Order: sequence, then C-alpha cells, then structure tokens
Amino acid sequence: MATKKPDLVLPKIHTLRKQKVVLDSDLAVLYGVPTKRLNEAVRRNAERFPDDFRFQLTSEEVAILRSQFATLKTEVHGKHTKYRPTVFSEHGALMAATILRSPRAVQMSIYLVRAFVQMRGELQTNLTILKRLAEVDRKLIEHDSVLREVITRLQPLLDAPDEPEAPTKRKIGFHEGNR
Repeated sequence: MATKKPDLVLPKIHTLRKQKVVLDSDLAVLYGVPTKRLNEAVRRNAERFPDDFRFQLTSEEVAILRSQFATLKTEVHGKHTKYRPTVFSEHGALMAATILRSPRAVQMSIYLVRAFVQMRGELQTNLTILKRLAEVDRKLIEHDSVLREVITRLQPLLDAPDEPEAPTKRKIGFHEGNR
C-alpha cells in the first residue's frame, strides 16, 4: 500500500544555541494552523515541551535572523511580530504535531515520523560506509609504510655504482694500436 506524500514546502532550519531549530511561524504554515493557535496549544501543553524542545528567541537572536533575511525592524521572516518568535527543535516540532488537532497536523505528524525514521536509516548506512572507508584507509597507510621500507632497501641496489671498466685487452695480431 503506497502512501501519498503531502504537498509541502519544508521550513528553513536555522542553527541557534548549537541546535537545529524551526521558527514557530514556519511550523504553523507546515501544520496548516495560524501561528497564534500553535503557540496557544504549546502553552496549554507546556509540560510536553522542555527547554531542549522549544525556546523563545532573545532580542539578539531576533536581530541575527533579521539580518539574515534583510527585513524591516518590525518584521521577522517577512511577517510582523508583536512577540519574539519561539523556535522548535526536531523533537519539539514532532511534539507540536501531536498536540494539534487539525487534519494537516495529523498528516504532518505521520510524515515527520516516517521522514525521521528514513533519515536515521540513511545515517546508519552512511556510518557503515564511513567505517569501511576508515578500514580501507588504515590498510592503505599500512601498505604505504611497507612499500616505503621495500623501496628504501632496494634503493642501494638500484643506485649501485657502475663497475669500473676492465682494462681492454690487447688484440693479438697486427693492429694499429699494438706497437
């Protein structure tokens, strides 16, 4: 049974406080709800959102985002904001999908879980490949050192001085040089 992937524009992922995060306004668009409703639902379920799942941006972080988007001072990410935005980590975005009741949020929740499972599978595959490459690299370094040793031992033989020419024997009989 093939599942249809929803038509969506994925939100921009930012790195703030050494975490990958998504703005609340972008997440609200993804889930098909107004940003205000998303934040209300999050506040009603605050126990589900520890600090590593979501946090509110500081004024400095908002200024950094403004400079990245080159927007007006009263706007963040092209939208007028009265409050500083809240951002969600990967787990926070998934938790937000579970507390919203819109059909789109339910659909996105399932989509996100599948996407994260697929991503982790691909990361595991990449990890296996990286381990194999490290093993090959180790072997190459080992072989390189052995080859250097062989060359070092063979070099004196290759650079051996030419043997001095034996004195030429005089030819027997009458020749011009035999006097």
